[in-house]
Amino acid sequence: MAGYLTTHVLDTATGRPAAGLVIDLYRITDTGAELIKTVATNSDGRTDAQILPAAEFACGVYELRFHAGAYLDAQGVRPESPRFLDMIPIRFGMSEETHYHVPLLLSPFGYSTYRGS
Repeated sequence: MAGYLTTHVLDTATGRPAAGLVIDLYRITDTGAELIKTVATNSDGRTDAQILPAAEFACGVYELRFHAGAYLDAQGVRPESPRFLDMIPIRFGMSEETHYHVPLLLSPFGYSTYRGS
């Protein structure tokens, strides 16, 4: 089985998918963070394609950076200065060639994640 990476984002404050949220994917190496791609969530809070498809998959350490502040601004959530949650980085390791799903549950003042299926 070839490995690949997916995500989705749910806005727990509204109970809806977080559409239009920008996500950066980085590969973390000894020399730093290398940007692999930038995507945005669709109306279902998912990306239109796998963030890291099987053809590009490699085991290692990665980081998803969720642009939560810009998303919350676009939703009209009243900003505090500075915003409590702006950029949400989630660093994780992928050690085998399988499906990794890293979702984000988001609200203006908290978030959670887990390894999904």
